[in-house]
Amino acid sequence: MRFTKDEIRQSMLLYAVTDSSWLKPGETLPQVTEAVLANGATFLQIREKEMDHDAFLAEARALQAAAKRHHVPFVVNDAIDIALELDADGVHVGQSDIAGKDVRAMIGPDRILGISAGTVEEAVAAERSGADYIGVGAMFDTSTKAIQRTLSLEELRSICDAVSIPVVAIGGINARTILHLEGGGADGAAVVSAIFAQPDPGRATADLLALARRVFGRP
Repeated sequence: MRFTKDEIRQSMLLYAVTDSSWLKPGETLPQVTEAVLANGATFLQIREKEMDHDAFLAEARALQAAAKRHHVPFVVNDAIDIALELDADGVHVGQSDIAGKDVRAMIGPDRILGISAGTVEEAVAAERSGADYIGVGAMFDTSTKAIQRTLSLEELRSICDAVSIPVVAIGGINARTILHLEGGGADGAAVVSAIFAQPDPGRATADLLALARRVFGRP
């Protein structure tokens, strides 16, 4: 594996998920992402739902290079074909993406596999199927995607207690809500609009990193 199990756990602290819909005139996603990584994001996931294959590949390649410069793991959301074509560090998939598939077999033993889970049962099944980490949520209301319900801190703690692999909390996490994750057992927080929708994404990243260190007990 390109990153050790301990390195993956450490990299969960401030997990940035891209969202190009928030780009301002004249900005590019690689430009903004470079600022985000330079200001302390510890993990990078590219998520593009509407982009065609060639454009997605080109954008992902630029972000992959930035992540490599900053020694940060880089994974592709859902698009396993893109991840393999890039030779990305790994993929992150949701519950709907793993039905009837052995994603671990598809990506091989050395790439990072992240799987979303909202229950103890889903989390345990994800670990058994070869996940290296679990994204748990949604923790709070979010405008990024439609959600049916949010999880309580107790539910997050139950999931963390049920698995031995790292857990990153996701969904509606920002500079205010991240404080409510303390004591939940997660290894870090994944954020989207709390970084990419902000006037200064780099500054937002630095501020969130300081909060994440406090909440998750990291130096």
